[in-house]
Amino acid sequence: MGDPLRPVVIGVDIGTTSTKAVAYDLDGAQLAHHSVGYPLDEPFPGYAEQDARHIHAAVLESVRVVVAELDRPVAGLSFGTAMHSLIGLDPDGRPLTPSVTWADSRASRQAERLRAVPSGLALHRRTGTPVHPMAPLPKLLWFAEQEPVLFGRVAYWVGIKDWVLLRLCDALVTDHSVASATGLMDMHQLSWDEEALGVAGITAEQLPELVPTTTVLPGLTAEAAAATGLPRDTKVVVGAGDGPLANLGLGAVAPGVMACTIGTSGAMRVMVERPGVDPLGGVFCYALTEQRWVVGGAINNGGVVLEWTGDALAPELGEDAEEELLAQAALAPVGSGGLIMLPYLLSERAPHWSALPRGAYVGLTHGHRRAHLVRAALEGVCQQLALVLASVRAAGNEVREIRASGGFARSPLWRQMLADVLGVPVHFPATREGSGFGAAMLGMEALGLIPSIEVAAQLVHIEETARPDPAAAATYAALLPLFAGLYDALVPTFTSLRRLAPGLTPAPAPAPPKR
Repeated sequence: MGDPLRPVVIGVDIGTTSTKAVAYDLDGAQLAHHSVGYPLDEPFPGYAEQDARHIHAAVLESVRVVVAELDRPVAGLSFGTAMHSLIGLDPDGRPLTPSVTWADSRASRQAERLRAVPSGLALHRRTGTPVHPMAPLPKLLWFAEQEPVLFGRVAYWVGIKDWVLLRLCDALVTDHSVASATGLMDMHQLSWDEEALGVAGITAEQLPELVPTTTVLPGLTAEAAAATGLPRDTKVVVGAGDGPLANLGLGAVAPGVMACTIGTSGAMRVMVERPGVDPLGGVFCYALTEQRWVVGGAINNGGVVLEWTGDALAPELGEDAEEELLAQAALAPVGSGGLIMLPYLLSERAPHWSALPRGAYVGLTHGHRRAHLVRAALEGVCQQLALVLASVRAAGNEVREIRASGGFARSPLWRQMLADVLGVPVHFPATREGSGFGAAMLGMEALGLIPSIEVAAQLVHIEETARPDPAAAATYAALLPLFAGLYDALVPTFTSLRRLAPGLTPAPAPAPPKR
């Protein structure tokens, strides 16, 4: 395992479907890792929630397994987390609600109502968080309106990492990064926003104490120490949100270097030194540290779109259809023969930040085949990311380099397509644990083990670069305005479909009886 005297930091990444703990040394070498999964419950349409106790147990187990594999002392734990979660606690810190995740859209109407008034955009510009059902601010409105008795019983409103740290360290704190994704913190003052609190109907006393992401908590409770196998005086770094930490994990820490991730969903973020969003509110702005912020946008529909094409267009291929689908997509020409897909299968976020849109194929002709439909779906994901890139630039940010990661990077076709659609070279670093590596690097800086998180850029090795093909890039550049214009053109249709939705079931018709 190496020099037993060299420090080890464990990055703990609390994700939407699992928690992963990874131990790193100061050179960025991964020494041990373990992940524990948990379910995402969807009891009603639009709901996406989790039992916070399952996540707490996953954190303890993942850390315990990693600690048992190490032959050297742990200098500290450092945390990353999926953003936008919301949990209501009683006065003793016990959950009164599930952990309502970013994927939960039950607050769609509250978000749309708030977006429709001038103060909605003003809140976005001040807090950095788009007014969207993913964010805790509209979720609080939903609880106040739909569950008023429960809302009145809640003593504290927290995120999932806040609650885990409360259980581990007996400290009720939230970091500036997670808070900057709530819609409740003034990103310029680094304090809870009075107007946002008024809209939500809560007080600052009902929220955790705001602290920098590099804040070090002095140790673990006796229960947490026993459950993890760590000494009670083990330092715990509060950490940050997974989006900003992913930039750090890719080494995208310098201004002008954008991080792009495509997993089930997708995102593009560039690091800046001062917070701010574009005038139209097309991007978010979340903190990493007080001197480093990320500006960008997330999309709901990434790899899930390819998964859908397998289920809907090629069910005979079974569960392992990805390779065959990508091979078919490669048979279709650039631009899919004039077929455009809006990939809004799970609604959408950036840059419109609306839960209203639905997916659509436009330009379908008798000559199109399955290969065209699959390729158009992949192109649609890349074109949506191109809109996010345009919004980031509209916010006044230079983008001179893009670093990408995620499951899509296994496909040479998709890697090249992304470069062609974005029109710039895309670099693919050696595989890292993304947010977990970023959390560990942030923890090393907080504990004084490295001089700065700038070291991350030196530890990330670029394995491959996809450069745009001029002809393909020109085709996509010509199609992008058409793709962008379809959203506005179809808003009336999206609105009517939502009104009719309760009476329209998406379930397929039953198969006819066999004769």
